[in-house]
Formats: sequence, C-alpha cells, structure tokens
Amino acid sequence: MGTEALHEFERKMTATVIDIKGHCNAGHKIGDKFRVSCRYSDGLCGYFYHDIFPALSVIQHGGRYPWWDEGQTVFEYQCPDKKNVLTLRVEAVGKL
Repeated sequence: MGTEALHEFERKMTATVIDIKGHCNAGHKIGDKFRVSCRYSDGLCGYFYHDIFPALSVIQHGGRYPWWDEGQTVFEYQCPDKKNVLTLRVEAVGKL
C-alpha cells in the first residue's frame, strides 16, 4: 500500500478492528490496523470509511465534538452493516 504525506496541521491516525459480531463482508478481521486520514482509507471498507469520515476530519485537524471529553483523541464506531457489526477504534497519534 502507498504512503500518505501529511501536512503540519494534520494528525496521524490509526484505526483498529476491535470486535466483529458476524462475518465482515469486506474481509476485515479483529486486530487489522489501518492508517487513515481525510485523504487515505488504507484499504478500509468504503462504506465504513464514508460513515467515519466526518469524525476523521474533526480529529485529524485537532477539533472535537461538544460531547467528547476535553483532549479526547480516541473514538469507537460501528460498521453500517448491522447484521455483521464490526467495531473500529480510531486514535490520533501524536499532537498537532
């Protein structure tokens, strides 16, 4: 897979599959890791990437949602396939 160049105002982020209930149709497995950003999905299922994109944009650029704790840099999200639920943990690595 290719690499992605980040700007100085962007955080690096990793996404890790932490749970699957059922069978992931994209072939993801528990423990799979992806280097994600607003411009790079690193092979993450397109449907899932589409769903988490708004949160990626916020966390990558140092923002936060009002319901997040101050300084929160980790969030968990569930796959849109509710028959085969995959849980992904996305974490910002480092500081802006």
